Amino acid sequence: MAFRDIFKDENDINEKNVVGFASFLVMVAFAAVDLITGYFGNPLHVNEFIYNSFLIITLGSFGIAEAGKIFGQKNNASQE
Repeated sequence: MAFRDIFKDENDINEKNVVGFASFLVMVAFAAVDLITGYFGNPLHVNEFIYNSFLIITLGSFGIAEAGKIFGQKNNASQE
C-alpha cells in the first residue's frame, strides 16, 4: 500500500487511529526528552497547553474510533 492510498475513501486503514498514534508518539518523545534533560539538570520548558493539546488529540482520536466501532455495529445489526 502506497502513502497516497491512505487518503482514498476505500482503504483498510483507520485515519483516526493514525492521527492518534502519531500524537501518542509525540507525547512519548516529549516524556523521553523531559526525562533526559531532567537527568542532566536542565528543565525542559514546554507550555502545558501544548502537551494537553496532544493529550486531547490522542484521547479524542482513539475515543472517536472506538465509538464509531460500537455504534457502527449497532447500526449494521439493526439493518440486517
